[in-house]
Amino acid sequence: MFTFLHILGFVIVGILLLWFGYTLFFSSLSPFYPRGFSLKDLFKNWGKKEKLTGEPDDPQVCPVCCRRLIRGELVKSVAFPSLSGGRERLMYIKGCVICLHENVPRRCPVCSSDLDLDDFLVSRMFTRTESKNHVHVLGCNKCKKV
Repeated sequence: MFTFLHILGFVIVGILLLWFGYTLFFSSLSPFYPRGFSLKDLFKNWGKKEKLTGEPDDPQVCPVCCRRLIRGELVKSVAFPSLSGGRERLMYIKGCVICLHENVPRRCPVCSSDLDLDDFLVSRMFTRTESKNHVHVLGCNKCKKV
């Protein structure tokens, strides 16, 4: 049988292993620790359902299918060079990965007409040096003749 000292030794080793694992992954000195991260962030949205859709003019929302983009997900688009050399460029937006490859309703945010897979949105992209670029959707290739 185990003596009291053996059990006490196992408890101390277990506590030390838990402390080592916590410091390895959740300490601010850890290489795995993302900056600006806290344990409150883990439990902030606990039990809350995340809204998967949004408005076309919201940030991080696909303007074609109005689905919120996951971090790192991009919208397929083509930006043409500026003819006047300014900060305003013409841009065609095809959509995100989901609305290009799955059967999701695609709509123009201006005229609300249904878009096929070969249709696109016509927009203006304003390049900024100090922050992210700004995109203004003018319409689809049906309502805004190019």
